[in-house]
Amino acid sequence: MKLNQIKVPATYMRGGTSKGVFFNLHDLPPQAQTAGEARDRLLVRVIGSPDPYAKQIDGMGGATSSTSKTVIVSKSDKPDHDVDYLFGQVAIDKPFVDWSGNCGNLSAAVGPFAIHAGLVDPARIPDNGIAVVRVWQANIGKTIVIHVPICDGQVQELGDFELDGVAFPAAEIQVDFMQPGDSSGSMFPTGNLIDELNVPSVGSFEATMINAGIPTIFIDAHALGYTGSELQQDINNDEAALQRFETIRAYGALKMGLIESIEEAKSRQHTPKVAFVSEAKSYVSSSGKRVEEQQVDLLVRALSMGKLHHAMMGTAAVAIASAACVPGTVVNRAAGDGERESVTFGHPSGTLKVGAKASQSEQGWLVDKAVMSRSARIIMEGFVHVPSDVFA
Repeated sequence: MKLNQIKVPATYMRGGTSKGVFFNLHDLPPQAQTAGEARDRLLVRVIGSPDPYAKQIDGMGGATSSTSKTVIVSKSDKPDHDVDYLFGQVAIDKPFVDWSGNCGNLSAAVGPFAIHAGLVDPARIPDNGIAVVRVWQANIGKTIVIHVPICDGQVQELGDFELDGVAFPAAEIQVDFMQPGDSSGSMFPTGNLIDELNVPSVGSFEATMINAGIPTIFIDAHALGYTGSELQQDINNDEAALQRFETIRAYGALKMGLIESIEEAKSRQHTPKVAFVSEAKSYVSSSGKRVEEQQVDLLVRALSMGKLHHAMMGTAAVAIASAACVPGTVVNRAAGDGERESVTFGHPSGTLKVGAKASQSEQGWLVDKAVMSRSARIIMEGFVHVPSDVFA
């Protein structure tokens, strides 16, 4: 049987410390314009999964959780929103797209992409200044407000804002995650700021489990035998450690009510995240730059899709900010206790400052808004080609 390739309009973008393939919903083949198997098959093939060699050589993926990502954007019919944003985390070694959470880093690129794709009313874009793009994050049902710099009527991508984990400077984009806590229940799904998490064959740990930005399990680094200053190779080259973290993640997901059985964790790889925290201390980042104890409030290391992240996921940064601002959590304790409205944490690539303000209500602790600065840039635009049997 003779096969051709079909081509689909696409834009390859960096957002924060991640990269992904962006699509305008209406540019997708008709079969993929609605959620389901056809869409997943297309996106998996675009990225180059499943790849038993774990390299994604035959696709757009970069063989890491930070670069195996897809985004679908469309005009929004929700009041006071410009676009809907749907994020798909593509597994590297499996034919699987996880739709259970958001990517906070790529969120920064959604505003520029929406403007570039003509999905934002031109009347709302100044000749010079800031275009405010209101985004409905469809995976988690949350509003994100993206402040996009504009120069001469065009998105300003280049600038002098430096982001640890990204080699080159760019224009700063402020991203506001509105009411990032779980809308359907408490921001702390167990009802506790700290729980005892019992993990068979691994151990028992004090953990803060939070659903803000993305469901995340925070554990003190020392309880796991770490210092908190570890870099990627310290964790990712240790298969036993990765298996322990995956077991912790599975049992944490069960305790958080995200799954009903341990077996379900295998089909929910994107969430929850697992992170370990420690008090501030000096260390040398992955780029060789020294981070001094005085520069940070605490250290955080987080795992994504089974590997230690090279920097920090944007949604996990929201979880860090939210937990740090609630007195009594594992994260707040590592940051020195007390009330705060922002936190600067050290990650493997450097530092990041995030802000959040928490308050108590009848529903428990709430965060009105979490704020961070990112940057974004179009790397390539045109068409991505996939074999025509992708829908067969």
